Amino acid sequence: MATSVVLPLMPGPKRVLLTCLLFGMLASSALTQPLQRKEESGMPAPAAAPVAVGHAAAVPSISRTVASGRQATTLRRLWGIEDIHLRSTASGSLIRFSYRVVDADKARILNSKKATPYLIAEKNGLALQIPMLENVGQLRQVATPENGREYWMAFSNKGRYVNPGDRVAVMIGRFRAEELVVEGSSSPQPR
Repeated sequence: MATSVVLPLMPGPKRVLLTCLLFGMLASSALTQPLQRKEESGMPAPAAAPVAVGHAAAVPSISRTVASGRQATTLRRLWGIEDIHLRSTASGSLIRFSYRVVDADKARILNSKKATPYLIAEKNGLALQIPMLENVGQLRQVATPENGREYWMAFSNKGRYVNPGDRVAVMIGRFRAEELVVEGSSSPQPR
């Protein structure tokens, strides 16, 4: 059964969105009709075929901090990290940078005691550093990275110069991640 749809004249992006929406609805109904006919005839519906999923390590997780899948893939490939988050915490006086290591050798620079981390605000070029506390030391983890573990560091934001929604860069030695977006202080989503 062929169905034709005439789209109203509208600007480019809206027309593309409408086209995708309509195509999705038509494709969905076309795929479910054969299953419904088999159920009505008394024959069992075929079992859902397993979907081939690529190697789990090849699909980086994307957070609200990382702008695109391409950027997430690049950070994973070059630096061995994924699941990157920058969150405003402690009523905005700290910005917490966290990541999960997937390749400990590549991620070693992020935990190096010799490399000084900076969080640079794109809007004004201000560089935030990790505070040094008397009894605690720096608010960062410097243990040798292990695959599958999450690590973090916290940048001082006493003057509230960086706010949720701001774009920033994180620099640690040779490591540089640009155009990251600071998330609000809401609790992390369960995985």
